[in-house]
Amino acid sequence: MLGLAALLGACVAQGPSSPTASSFSAEEAAFIRKTGTGVIEGHAFRTRSKGQVVNAAGEVVRLIPATAYARERFNRVFGKTKFLPHWRYPNEQVDPRYAEFTRTTKTTARGKFSFDKVAPGTYFVSTQVIWGEEDQVFREGGTVYDEVTLTGKETEPVEVILSGH
Repeated sequence: MLGLAALLGACVAQGPSSPTASSFSAEEAAFIRKTGTGVIEGHAFRTRSKGQVVNAAGEVVRLIPATAYARERFNRVFGKTKFLPHWRYPNEQVDPRYAEFTRTTKTTARGKFSFDKVAPGTYFVSTQVIWGEEDQVFREGGTVYDEVTLTGKETEPVEVILSGH
């Protein structure tokens, strides 16, 4: 949980203390607080080097409006990938309102999750998949995300796979 919180509050590509060029806009993110008819369902996991699948069991999943501020942060943290290794979690202050304009849920033991009553818009969906002993200095896994857009015309749930690929 702390790792994901640190990730959401950080930027790494230009250094741990470089601020975002964009300012957080509550007005731009406000669509997340609207009630919609959309459903986002997903599965969060990572595949280890020998093919073993590790589910994101009991992890917090965040639904984040893809505002200019969020888009800049994700681009700087992840670059061109959809996975950030656990040991690369950045450490930086984030606008406190950024977290206020997100929704969260938890994954099942099998890494499944769902958001209902989602308003139309573009979102980042993010969680972490970590394994190894909690007291280990270098645990394996990291944070995964994907982007999803709801138009408001969906009649079936939109499926998201969070695997880092």
